[in-house]
Amino acid sequence: MSWLWPWILLCWTVNTDSVRTSSVTLESPSLEDIQHAQEYLQQFYRLKLSGSRRIKRHADLMKEKIREMQHFFGLKESGLLDQETLAVIKEERCGVPDVENFSLYLGRPKWKSNTITYRIARYTPDLSHEAVEKSLRMALKVWSDAAPLRFVQVNHGKVDITLSFNSKAHGDFFPFDGPGGVLAHAFEPGDNIGGDVHFDDDEKWTVGSGRPGYNLFSVAAHELGHSLGLAHSRDPTALMYPKYKFINAATFKLPRDDTLGIQALYGKKTRQQKPLVILNKCDPNFSLDAVTVLGKEIIFFKNSYMWMRTIWKTYWNRLKEGPQSVFLPGIPSHVDAAYDIPSKGVVYIFTGPKYWVVQKLGAKSFHYGSIYEYGFPETLKHIDAAVHISEYGKTYFFTGDYYFSFNEKSGVIDPGFPRKIHMDWPGIVGKVDAAFELTGSIHLFCKSKAFIFNHEKRRLLHTMNTNSWLGCRAEK
Repeated sequence: MSWLWPWILLCWTVNTDSVRTSSVTLESPSLEDIQHAQEYLQQFYRLKLSGSRRIKRHADLMKEKIREMQHFFGLKESGLLDQETLAVIKEERCGVPDVENFSLYLGRPKWKSNTITYRIARYTPDLSHEAVEKSLRMALKVWSDAAPLRFVQVNHGKVDITLSFNSKAHGDFFPFDGPGGVLAHAFEPGDNIGGDVHFDDDEKWTVGSGRPGYNLFSVAAHELGHSLGLAHSRDPTALMYPKYKFINAATFKLPRDDTLGIQALYGKKTRQQKPLVILNKCDPNFSLDAVTVLGKEIIFFKNSYMWMRTIWKTYWNRLKEGPQSVFLPGIPSHVDAAYDIPSKGVVYIFTGPKYWVVQKLGAKSFHYGSIYEYGFPETLKHIDAAVHISEYGKTYFFTGDYYFSFNEKSGVIDPGFPRKIHMDWPGIVGKVDAAFELTGSIHLFCKSKAFIFNHEKRRLLHTMNTNSWLGCRAEK
């Protein structure tokens, strides 16, 4: 462990220029903090250090993983073990790694049957058997309320999910660390240990609130998300966020981020589905949720319903239309925004805090990640509209009265954003519902009106009714 001191000295000296420009004096972390951080990054961010004494290489790897961890938790990405970063590292949390950066595991593992069996193999002495079983039933109900899942407790024979309370090394190569730190861990769906949940029995487990220790329902609900196929979320309001937080079982409602994730794997509950209401597209007040282009199709979205029109020179074909579930069977919620990148042949579709990648209609879409991967602030919960400008490699995201400019090549939001929409889009004030680019012009939809812009000159060219795109004539 002696090589850690040269590493930390190097890590701080290479950043002296940035430190000197700050009015705050950075305090070097202790040897214990460095060791703790190294173990944390090895466990949750796959840090791999060789046994050699290449100190500079170790420093580079540590800084890279620290930045990755800081990015996940929305911290300043300095690569330094500052006090804010160390505070997060020391917080109680789930023992599953954060590095997937997707709300679903790679390969989308899930249980083949929606009826899932479970057994409690070992109880904690902190609670009665009845209290443990009730907490776990309530945690399972969180997920069965959002998706068509049925959980059956059995006492013998082979089961899908085994739950147990264990201390230190317990046979899965992921030993617990004693009181505090990692509270529990779980495994993705699969054979043998797949789906199992282990709770650290060195913790004090409680039910209800106002008692010292950790609430079993709060931890179990999160871990069972892993057992069903969900990885960690970057949304701090999500149940699948890796930090521990108490939640009240009596009033808890599964956040939208988690709901979209579990429904992407197992579908919606039939009883939750509301009757599809097809709006009158020629209503004077008709508006759209999103518009995009996929291949030769312009696609219009409204309330989980779609209209498609083929682009063919000056000829417009008759509209194709139908429920979103027919054309985009893998997307469980109505579309908030969408944009296409023609060079990639894909469309990015946004539903709440998630986005999906679509290559063709009718195919099951692949769930890719969350909007926070773009660098949006965690206060932002959904996108109103988006449009990609291939000529500049930029994608504009509209939300409320503001818009962001995202550089697709560098993968970061451009400096100086967000900006007020009215500053750069004359004639537009307030919320943009939908947007797309066609033949060099940008089309913005605001309620019942559609605006055509010259992007280069930032000049409004024409205004028309939104439903004119769907073949409706303006009332005289």
